[in-house]
Amino acid sequence: MRNSGLVLGAVFCASTGTADPRFVAQTVPEHVYDGGWEHYVGGGLAVFDCNGDTRPDIFAAGGENVAQLMRNTSEDGRDLTFQAETSANLAMTGVIGAYPFDFDSDGIVDLAVMRVDENRLMRGLGGCTFETFAPDWFDGGKSWTTAFSATWEQGQDRPTFAFGNYVDRTDPDGPFGTCDQNWLYRPKGDGYDVTPLEPAHCPLSMLFSDWNRKGRADLRISNDRHYYVTGGQEQLWAMENTPRLYTEADGWKPYALWGMGIASRDLDFDGAPEVYLTSMGDQRLQRMAGNNRPQWDDAPYEAGATAHRPYAGGDGRPSTGWHVSFGDVQNDGLDDIFVAKGNVEQMPGSAMEDPNNLLLQTRDGTFVEAGLQGSLDSLHRGRGAALVDFNNDGLLDVAVVNRRAPLEVFRNITENTGNWISIRLQQPAPNRDAVGAFIEVRVQGKTITREVYVGGGHAGGVSGPEHFGLGKAEAVQARVIWPDQEKSDWFDVSVNQRVSVQRGALGPQIDSY
Repeated sequence: MRNSGLVLGAVFCASTGTADPRFVAQTVPEHVYDGGWEHYVGGGLAVFDCNGDTRPDIFAAGGENVAQLMRNTSEDGRDLTFQAETSANLAMTGVIGAYPFDFDSDGIVDLAVMRVDENRLMRGLGGCTFETFAPDWFDGGKSWTTAFSATWEQGQDRPTFAFGNYVDRTDPDGPFGTCDQNWLYRPKGDGYDVTPLEPAHCPLSMLFSDWNRKGRADLRISNDRHYYVTGGQEQLWAMENTPRLYTEADGWKPYALWGMGIASRDLDFDGAPEVYLTSMGDQRLQRMAGNNRPQWDDAPYEAGATAHRPYAGGDGRPSTGWHVSFGDVQNDGLDDIFVAKGNVEQMPGSAMEDPNNLLLQTRDGTFVEAGLQGSLDSLHRGRGAALVDFNNDGLLDVAVVNRRAPLEVFRNITENTGNWISIRLQQPAPNRDAVGAFIEVRVQGKTITREVYVGGGHAGGVSGPEHFGLGKAEAVQARVIWPDQEKSDWFDVSVNQRVSVQRGALGPQIDSY
């Protein structure tokens, strides 16, 4: 992460040199995430194409209300429209959030649903229909599940995945200091080996990521120190034959915060991912500093990414960040940051009027706030969110689940944006969607790097093509480093189109769709 040394204000200014971002609220079916203290956290969105029409659909957690599937009925390049179509087996209560991924490698996206009570794996059948997947090896449990991530380990025909559980509600000494157990599922024989990840420190986000690009995804966990109280910290599990925590001897720095969400993205074109951690108070943008050691340093305050107090609403108390997404909202070739914000409930030391953030990356690598100018400054209690192109116009839109307020969807109507491409990976089973792959795009003398992963954010994520802003470039080259580390040749891609890259024995086949 580059730092110019400039002290940035909290408002958008013309120094970005790119189009002013503009969003407009859209009318969508009413949906509210609500409930008691078990639903203060959560409220995630799973965004994925459930019927094969290339338009991303939404599955939204409801807490004590019923979860809802919203089918995307938008026309390409037009306003965003959705129709509520929730089948009986998806109409669950107690849903904290969900992550979409094709766990059975049949080409249809499935759902891992996190709940207060029994978690569920829902197998996609096509046409936005699902069935409960309940093999003998999967016990949905009775915990308060708040985090999830999945990956495919080398040589396995099934995914590895982890569920993270928050406070143990059955402990009479709770809630403080009574964090529940986390569970790791790894393929073994015809089933799975289920292992506790100890110690557990009340996670609110998990992410399997190949952070050092060595071909193995390790598991990062962001924990809420409000409940682990003492002795806990952020965690990174080395996914060795016997998983172990990285320690200071490995280069890991003990780190404690009110961890809410995680996102990973290479922002400065060096091939190594930065990490963004949301929290109560300041948010943490961290850059890798360990030369392939698991060591990250906080970006300085002058980088403009802390988003520690509201920029609108008149409440000067510290902010509370939840979901975080990276994405290029202006298509200028620089990834921006969206953070959903909102008070836990009535935390007196934190802002009640706490608008979402849109942090625009500038040419010197610093960030400026554009949430107000972009009309994303909702003062509801934001929770889960998504930054995704809902209407296939090449611009990233925004959806936000709010606690005790309606879900909001915002269409990106920014003018004079740059060019773009959208790349979807497919390979033969297992791991049809190539989770763990890296996409590299050469543009204007730089290489944009993107990892395909399942997890992170807060209580939900996106399964779909990877979006790349390209600035003024009119043609680019791309290649894929597949999950087994095989590298494709570089191939030419024309801009402003969606392409599907199919892995094959004679090299990738590239088709527009």
